[in-house]
Amino acid sequence: MRGFTRAIPIAERAAKADMTSEPFDYAAAIRTIPDYPAKGVMFRDITTLLGNPRAFRRTIDELVQPWAGAKIDKVAGIEARGFIIGGAVAHQLSAGFVPIRKKGKLPFETIGMDYALEYGQDRIEIHVDAVEKGERVILVDDLIATGGTAEAAIKLLHETGVKVEAACFIVDLPALGGADKLRALGVAVRTLVAFDGH
Repeated sequence: MRGFTRAIPIAERAAKADMTSEPFDYAAAIRTIPDYPAKGVMFRDITTLLGNPRAFRRTIDELVQPWAGAKIDKVAGIEARGFIIGGAVAHQLSAGFVPIRKKGKLPFETIGMDYALEYGQDRIEIHVDAVEKGERVILVDDLIATGGTAEAAIKLLHETGVKVEAACFIVDLPALGGADKLRALGVAVRTLVAFDGH
């Protein structure tokens, strides 16, 4: 039928984007700092990627690609590097941006979600009017490790009645299992580079 366009599911969009992109060496654009913030940790520092205009542009283009032409209402970014990446993604998608912040950082009335840390717990919050029921949202941060904060962010967004279409990250540390936690919530996960260990 002339003029018919098939709606492409989110997972299929992501797979198609991965197949059609020319390879880019994200690992080379990211600095690794040993023993930070604690001994034995290999910290993946994306500030070198952000400072490289070509790498930064390519990063945003690839994170956006599966949803080009799709109706995304909001991009939610996790404090703090998720603000940088999420703001750029929201701009490219002509979507609004929602900051997800630690407890007490937002000035207006908030709703929040507690989540467990290794020793104790923390809380993330959004403004009560940040999203509306039925909106389609993408969650963005720089890195997915154990997934505690991102999991809490998705649960918080779900409580508001929005549809979390996907969670997007530059870096995945698959050995720590965070991406699998998000998939278990029924959320598609898109990452651009994986590093062994943590």
